[in-house]
Amino acid sequence: MSTPTLRTDEPASALLGTLAAQGATGALSTETGIVYLAAGHVVHVESAVTPDLGDLLTHSGALAPDGWWEAIDQAGRRCSVGRQLVDSGHLAAGALELCHLGALFDAAYFVLAHDGPALRFRPGAAHWLGAVRSVPVDTVLRESRRRRELLHRIWPEPAVDRAPLARVPGPDAADLPARRGRTLAQVNGVRTAAQIATALACRTFHTLVELRRLAAAGLVAPVAPLTSGPSSAPSPAPASAPAIVSAEPGPTPRPLAPDEPDTALLRRLLHALEAL
Repeated sequence: MSTPTLRTDEPASALLGTLAAQGATGALSTETGIVYLAAGHVVHVESAVTPDLGDLLTHSGALAPDGWWEAIDQAGRRCSVGRQLVDSGHLAAGALELCHLGALFDAAYFVLAHDGPALRFRPGAAHWLGAVRSVPVDTVLRESRRRRELLHRIWPEPAVDRAPLARVPGPDAADLPARRGRTLAQVNGVRTAAQIATALACRTFHTLVELRRLAAAGLVAPVAPLTSGPSSAPSPAPASAPAIVSAEPGPTPRPLAPDEPDTALLRRLLHALEAL
């Protein structure tokens, strides 16, 4: 199979479609993450701005940290960490697949959010996790687009997704739903959405939904980047954006119960993939 030639003006989504049609196996790198494919299907996605699978499993209490690192030590070089977790009895296969799908779609959202150009494709490259559940490229692209549109409807400023966030004084934060209140408690002027998601042992997308709702309510705002000198002028904030402030960190939360609103969606995706 020939390896597609990467073009700097070709969006990552377009190249993923080409790789899927060719049944390619390897790793496609972009500025925001890496998509791993096997036989033209997505088997893993990682991004520096989302918690990885190990963080989600261990921070939620689903898996002891020792169990995670033991699986990596024993099976990392064989690229079969996921299989090792199940075979060793540390994790049920269904729980691993659901958590893996959540992590995959979270990372894919950031990799494809702005659909920038791909940087390179490494044929044959495999992730150390190994195959857990493969997902058609079309499904990944469609779900990433759905998430982007949903978040835009809630609050159209994407800076909330990646910048450090701060609380805004003034608006009344009482009577927030429990999940939103826990999310707000972790906003401290330093943490990003991904860091807040890790602290809450929650998938990044759920955290983004709550943070964008908080931004729409005028309760949080991105922290403006530091200027390099007295002559540098700060970038103007959108007219609808609230003032930017810092705040004290919230208390360390207890792991959340598995009540994320799209768990049912992930289960439907899992069943649909099994039917393929």
